[in-house]
Amino acid sequence: MIIDAHAHVWGNQYEESTRTLLKACEQYGISKLYVSGLLSHDPDPAEIAMLNADVSRFMKEQPDLVEGYCYVNPNHVDALDVLKQGIEQYSMSGMKLWVATLCDDPKVYPLVEQCIDYNVPILIHSFHKAIGQLEHESTGVHVARLAKRYPKAKILMAHFGGNAYHGIKAIRDCPNVWSDFSGTYFRRDELDYAVRHIGVGRIIFGSDIIITYLVNVGQLEEAELTLEEKQMIYSQNAMKLFDRTVRI
Repeated sequence: MIIDAHAHVWGNQYEESTRTLLKACEQYGISKLYVSGLLSHDPDPAEIAMLNADVSRFMKEQPDLVEGYCYVNPNHVDALDVLKQGIEQYSMSGMKLWVATLCDDPKVYPLVEQCIDYNVPILIHSFHKAIGQLEHESTGVHVARLAKRYPKAKILMAHFGGNAYHGIKAIRDCPNVWSDFSGTYFRRDELDYAVRHIGVGRIIFGSDIIITYLVNVGQLEEAELTLEEKQMIYSQNAMKLFDRTVRI
């Protein structure tokens, strides 16, 4: 069983995005997708509403396959209301933070507190870059700060933080942080590193589908893990992370 916990419907490309996702699920045997909508780095309220409505539509069209993240911009005064709509009305399964603010900005705190109340995970884009770092692009250091402030929050740090030797190192002592290795072209070495430092139980399969799906599968298949450990990463860890009956 494969659960891809990191996929996107891109703004103004609904038909193309969803068609691509469904084709990938059929071709690769993906059983469940967790999807967020994305477009610009600092979206206005209208864009946020459009993106979340697109994800909700996809969930309704594919109820057995698709779950959603509520995408929020913490800069907006109505961000908490947007989150409540996503979880309570759209039945979404988590919250998505991208690059509008750093994830440990105080504007994010009320949103995290609400996610703790809902017992839903927070997917945080995290990418440490040698060049081209965006002004409000979180790294593993920012994720760790947030996690230590809110040890009851379920946090999913995306992309191994863009560099496992930076991102995984930052969050290794934060038991409430899981990480996916989506959107990464590194060899399996970083996956081996992550297993050594945070354990198999805190690694989630995600691919930024379809950006690096086959690469990410190859990284996992080549890792020196048992079949049982690989299945934990492919699906079992995600099932536990998204189980709202289980708290940290």
